[in-house]
Amino acid sequence: MDTDRRPDDDAEFTAFWQERRVCFLSTPRADGTPHLVPVGVTYDHATRTARVITSRGTAKVRNVERAASPVVAVGQVDGRRWSTLEGVATVRYDAEAVRDAEARYAARYRRPRANPERVVVEIEVRRFLGTVRPGAGTAGA
Repeated sequence: MDTDRRPDDDAEFTAFWQERRVCFLSTPRADGTPHLVPVGVTYDHATRTARVITSRGTAKVRNVERAASPVVAVGQVDGRRWSTLEGVATVRYDAEAVRDAEARYAARYRRPRANPERVVVEIEVRRFLGTVRPGAGTAGA
């Protein structure tokens, strides 16, 4: 990323990823085809980490764990404005990671229901696509 940008250069991008909206997560199936499901996503721009809370044993968790290097994508759209985050995913089972992800989810959406089977799919974001992305300035229609 360009280090000469001012901190507010990405304000539209970070705001877009804080607004409440349904997102989509794409994970690779065993045969290589995409598995696309609606999810809630939180994104931390400082660490370039996206998080999806889910239950252990779901197809998305199995897909991430099965892949040698699970490249996934999460995206959202608002009319003609859209943003996709691509990166490598890891499933986190530890209680601290789950609590942190639940708190982030509550801030963007609502407090998640209790789920003793909850895990977190953490995505180390490596690529940004869309009309709303870091350093893109004001996204137009």
